[in-house]
Order: sequence, then structure tokens, then C-alpha cells
Amino acid sequence: MQRRLERFSRLKCGRGGSRPFRLYLLALVVWWAGLCPPGSWAGAPLVPAKLAQMDAAIEQAISEDRLPGGVLWVEHKEQRYQKAFGQRTLGSHAEPMTEDTIFDAASMTKVLATTPLVMRLWERGRLKLDEPVRTYLPDFKGGERDKITIRHLLTHCSGFDVSLGRNPTWSGYEQAIAMACAEKPSYPPGTVFHYCDINFILLGEVVQRLGGRKLNEMAAEEVFGPLRMTDTGYLPGPDKLARIAPTARNASVKSRRVVHDPTTRRMGGVAGQAGVFTTAADMARFARMMLGGGELEGIRILKPETVELMIHVQSPAVVEARRGLGWDIDSDYSRPRGNVFPIGSYGHTGFTGVCLWVDPFSETFWMFLSNRVYANQSANILALQRRLGTLAAESVADFNFSVVPGALPARSTEPAPRPPESASKSGADSRRILQLDPFTWCYYYTTT
Repeated sequence: MQRRLERFSRLKCGRGGSRPFRLYLLALVVWWAGLCPPGSWAGAPLVPAKLAQMDAAIEQAISEDRLPGGVLWVEHKEQRYQKAFGQRTLGSHAEPMTEDTIFDAASMTKVLATTPLVMRLWERGRLKLDEPVRTYLPDFKGGERDKITIRHLLTHCSGFDVSLGRNPTWSGYEQAIAMACAEKPSYPPGTVFHYCDINFILLGEVVQRLGGRKLNEMAAEEVFGPLRMTDTGYLPGPDKLARIAPTARNASVKSRRVVHDPTTRRMGGVAGQAGVFTTAADMARFARMMLGGGELEGIRILKPETVELMIHVQSPAVVEARRGLGWDIDSDYSRPRGNVFPIGSYGHTGFTGVCLWVDPFSETFWMFLSNRVYANQSANILALQRRLGTLAAESVADFNFSVVPGALPARSTEPAPRPPESASKSGADSRRILQLDPFTWCYYYTTT
């Protein structure tokens, strides 16, 4: 098609041509365009009507006090739409939300910092994904802990289903690591998916021990700095204070620099599961790096094969949820995928009200960053994230989402069978592990 258009573009339709011929040529090109499949017209603008609907959905959520404001970003190839909504703060000292607002990224930290650092260590041969965690954290041992691997932690299939408790009162990074290493998984590793911060608390410590530096230093030197994510990092400095979106309404101005996550706060603000602050523009650079196979503007962060490994399903076949390394692909947390983006796209969310979803098939990503916990600690924007994800895909005019080669089929409506209570909880019979026979697609138990 492209070659045909180029041939017609070289025909002389000026003085030497006739008006009827030019009209005929135009009609012919339009006719061919109608026969052309949707994915062949690169660089088509985003659909304004769909972007307007995204604006309206955000404005409605603000009017319903589900969040004070936020920043929307939709990008498809060379096309981009970004906009700030509402306020950063409310009340007598209200501040308008701006596109350069800095947000507490909460659990987005897992994929912005911890996961890429783990994978860089893997590229260097410093760690193995299927090696027991105890190899790198000797204190993490005993019982089912001995079977938990780095891959289990990255996919949240370790068997942990609780976070570090608050009682008795504790504080300090070292205390948190000691508590995480002593925690016993509730299920045999590799049998169930439970999103749990302990997984990435442990991964953050693995990164520090193997890298020989603090997690925040490694993230700045190996990821954020090279990508020129100038407003991204742990422990934001006072020079960024005025642009940080607060996460607590009645807190002091200085507290804006303090991470919202209580566990990370007790750990000193730097941990593998939370603590990073960022902007929409910086996160867009990270997303472009992922779409670029680990490279952005000539700077390589990860190898292409590493990115491919990260964004493909790595969770065990017996587990219903489908997770990559760090990234969510198809689980109960996949709201930002909406109803249109193909299964096989990937993303992540953060408790404070942030999310990012990346579709490598259409070369699209979208994000919405907010401080929804500021307006109401229990404010719910789950439906908004799903709605925005659907509209983001519908705003892409030059890609046919109905037929996407390489996309994954939908999960079965029947949940994957769980181990019976006698075998699922850690205990005397916890060595029985439910597995899937890839040839018969039947589940069976093995004894290890």
C-alpha cells in the first residue's frame, strides 16, 4: 500500500495534469484506504472524542470527591495527550494540579526501581531467577522458605499473603528485613498468587547485598539517572517540595516528602516495595524505554531479551493469575488494561492512586497519576482506572484491537483449583504441591 501511494505521489498533477485526473487519483487513494486494514496507517492522531470522554470521567470522579486531581498521559507512537486536572491540595491553601506535579508512586516502585535492578543483576550473572532466596539472604531459611525462589518473589507466588505487622511497634530497615526473613509463608511456594509487599521487601534487600550499595543509590545511578528521569527517586529533596502532591490532608507541608506507605516509612523511606516519587513525564520516559526493548534515546538500561522475559507470563501454570517479572499481565489487579487492550499488555498500580499500562502490540501506553488518598483515605477509583484504560485503547485510531496476533486468550471463567486446606497451609502435609500436567491439562499432586 505504501509503495502504491509513493508511486502516485510522483505523478505530475500540477499544470501538466488535468483536474479530472487529480479527482480520479484522489478518489482512487480514498478507495484503497478504505480497503486497507486499520493497522497500516501509522501516526494517526488520537481520537479527540475518546480523549474528551477520559477528561469527563476524571472530572466526574473529582466532583464526587474520589480524588482532588490528577495528571493523565496517553501516548501512541508519536502521538501524545497530557493534561492536569483539579487540585493538588484543597481548602484555604488550595493549589492547582500541574503537569509537572510529583507523586508518591507507592507500589509502582516495584517496577520502576526494584524489578529493573534485579534484572540488571541477572544480566550480569549475579543472581539466578530459580535460585532459592536463601542463597542471597542466608537468614531466610527453614521450612517452606527454603523452596522460595527469586522468581516466586517477582511473581508474588511465594506463598506469603500478609504484610509486616505494626504490632509490636518496630522501626528501622534492619528490623524490617529481620521480620521479613522470619515470616512463614501461608501456602507452598508456586501454588497460589497473593500480592504481598514482603516479596519486594526481600528483593530490595537482595539488590542491596549483591549490588553493594543502598537501593536508592543504585536506582538513581543505574535507572533514573541514565533515563534522565530528573524528578524521580527516593527521598525527594526540599527543592521539590512545592511540586509534591500530598497524601494526607491535615499533615504539615514538610510531610509531603514522606512516603505514604507505613511500612516503608518505618524503614526510613527506602524499600523495594514503595518509596519512589515521580512525575508523569518521567514515567513516560520509563514506558518508552520498555517499549524500546530496554533502550531509550541511545541509552540501554536492559537487554531486549530481558524485557521480553519480564513482560511475558512467568507465574506457574497452576496459578490462575498471570504475572510477568514484577509486572501484572492478567489478574484481579489488571484494571488499567480496561476492556480493549489485549491480554499480553502489562502494567502496574499504586495504592496512592497511580497506574501505568503498556501495550507493546499497538505501541501505546497510558497513565493516570493522582493523590486520591489525600481527599479520602478510602476513596475508590478502581472503576475510573478501568474506564480510562478502555477509553485509552479506543482513542488509538490506527490499530485493530479485535485481532492481535500474539495476544493471550482470556482466562477460564472457572478459577484454577486451589490445594485443599490440609495441603495449602504450611504444616505437616505442606510438602504436597499441586501441579499441572502440560500434556493432559489435568491437575495432580506431587510430593517433594
